[in-house]
Amino acid sequence: MKKIIITILCVVLGSTITLAQESTDLNTIEKLSKDKWQWMAEKNVEELDKLFDEKSMFVHMGGSWGKQQELDVIKTGNIWYKKAEVYSVTVNFIGNTAILLNDIDLEAVVGGNTVVNPFMVTEVYVKENGVWRMGSLTFSKLMRPLKMKSEGVN
Repeated sequence: MKKIIITILCVVLGSTITLAQESTDLNTIEKLSKDKWQWMAEKNVEELDKLFDEKSMFVHMGGSWGKQQELDVIKTGNIWYKKAEVYSVTVNFIGNTAILLNDIDLEAVVGGNTVVNPFMVTEVYVKENGVWRMGSLTFSKLMRPLKMKSEGVN
């Protein structure tokens, strides 16, 4: 009987610890994503450099590339992620990987023109040595109408 009670207590305690860790990771990932949008708007490549893994990949409507090109695009203003209006966030964990989906309207300046597009943005984060780093960022254009109201948009 003692073995059964001890086993049940260990399972419950282990489940509680796992749920608490996942809750902490969820808060961390949601904050990283929110901060990332702000850093992109501010062209803060120093913080983004810390967040993006060396092997990270970025997929846009106009192409795909790695970390250094993404940082260069942001730094030079070739794409200025001016404002991301986030409508929903979903996060799923698979081991040490977090997959985050953002339903957003993104106001950006591309080639000198301000544009607003509805996107589902997929962010993939990997936790190594206790640190979450972005492995991938993909923009998928949605067919829904824009929700964001923005002036001066072409």
